Amino acid sequence: MKALRLHGPGRVELHDETDPTAADGDVLVNVTAVGLCGSDRHWFTEGGIGDATLASPLVLGHEFAGVIGSGPRSGERVALDPAIPCGRCALCRSGLAHLCLEMRFAGHGATDGALRTSLAWPGALAHRLPDDLPDDQAPLLEPLGVALHAIDLGHVGPGTTAGVFGCGPVGLLLVQALRAAGASVVLATDPLPHRRTAALAQGAEEALPGGDVEQLVTERTDGLGLDVGFEAAGHDDAVDDAIAATCPGGRVVLVGIPDGDRTSFSASAARRKGLTLLLSRRMQGSDLPRAIDLARAGRVDLAALVTHRYPLEEAGEAFAALADRRGLKVVVEP
Repeated sequence: MKALRLHGPGRVELHDETDPTAADGDVLVNVTAVGLCGSDRHWFTEGGIGDATLASPLVLGHEFAGVIGSGPRSGERVALDPAIPCGRCALCRSGLAHLCLEMRFAGHGATDGALRTSLAWPGALAHRLPDDLPDDQAPLLEPLGVALHAIDLGHVGPGTTAGVFGCGPVGLLLVQALRAAGASVVLATDPLPHRRTAALAQGAEEALPGGDVEQLVTERTDGLGLDVGFEAAGHDDAVDDAIAATCPGGRVVLVGIPDGDRTSFSASAARRKGLTLLLSRRMQGSDLPRAIDLARAGRVDLAALVTHRYPLEEAGEAFAALADRRGLKVVVEP
């Protein structure tokens, strides 16, 4: 098989490697599409993410879909959950498997991801795709699951007023998922014009570069502020905007992963409002099936987010597009 490995910041190389073999409970998957994520950008530009650093050449990619090539499900098109919890610890048993301390996650640490032509993965984590969902859109189901988990943390329901601060793919999927949940997306922010344009197309009522958001939110919410703000940029400016725009007693959900593994904000503004700050990690096990159901029902537009497609042999250019934040979602098709 072919596999793309990260050898250091800015350095990916294509290798010929031994075909995978399936352990008990695994299926062999021929990978059809892999979405490149903001976390992949951290790995590519920094050689790590948070407190995890590159210890040996790593196959990135955790937003992926493929076709099962072994066993009774052979030929089935699937989206795959990239998280493999231990299933035994107290966190797993209590319904918090996404926080499992023994978690193996595709494209992270010592667990190779999906930027290869084939892989073995637990069959229980392979979810059947709708027949009418194209391969290149399927990788967006994982970040949609991330958005759904964040929305759950924000206690969103019909009539909720919300803002999205940072409109990369996860932020744009938040806009769509919020609308599908019956919320009003009063404001979206991003410094990049093409992302603001996309946010408006996805259903945000207003899109701004960021900064000085309080006046608009005050006008749109009768002086109260937003019920919940979702920070999806990984930048302190976006955190500040979310805090400024959210009402007293409201919630701010931090979804973005910051450069340098540090987030800071003005404590007085958050304290004065008595805000609840929540940190969102990945998605829970039920969120990928929920994302598939939303796509099957036509309640989200995944096609609008796919702007760049590359074969595995051109993955270097795909990562350059990701690093430069060109377009919206970059997809590699092994």
